[in-house]
Amino acid sequence: MRGSSIGACPLRAHVDPRLLRFSAGATATVLAVVLLIVDVARPLGLGLLASQVAVFAFTAFVSFQWSVWAQIFARVIWPRLGAPAGLEDARPHRFAQFVGFVVTALALTTFVLGVDVAGYGLTALAFGVATLNASTGLCLGCKAYQRIHRPTTA
Repeated sequence: MRGSSIGACPLRAHVDPRLLRFSAGATATVLAVVLLIVDVARPLGLGLLASQVAVFAFTAFVSFQWSVWAQIFARVIWPRLGAPAGLEDARPHRFAQFVGFVVTALALTTFVLGVDVAGYGLTALAFGVATLNASTGLCLGCKAYQRIHRPTTA
C-alpha cells in the first residue's frame, strides 16, 4: 500500500458526532464512580481514574476510532443507528481529549500524593465538562482548540 499513511486515513481525520457524545457520557460515568468511591475504596477508585487517564491518552495521541468507548459504540450502538448524517473533524476533539488527559492525570497524581482536595476538585472539573458534553454536545476543549487555531487575518 504505497502512498498511504496513518495520517491520511479518513477515519483518523473524522469522527462520528454520536460517538463523541457516547464517549463523553461513558467518561462522565467513570468519573462519577471515582468521585463516589475514592474515599471508601481508594485502590479501586484510583484504578478507575488511572484507566480513564489511559483512555484519554490513547484517544488524544492515537485515535478516537480505536479507543475502548469507540469499540463499544461500534459494536453495540452503531449497528442499531446506522451511518451518521455527517462526520466531524477529529482534531478539536482529540485536543479536548488531551486536555482531559492532563486534568485527570493531575487529579490522579494529587490523589496519590495525598492532596485529596485537589484530586476531588480536578476530577469534579473533568466530570462536569464531560457531563456538559454528553448532555448538550458542547465541547469546551473543542471551543478552546478553535480559539487557539482560529485563522489570522492580516
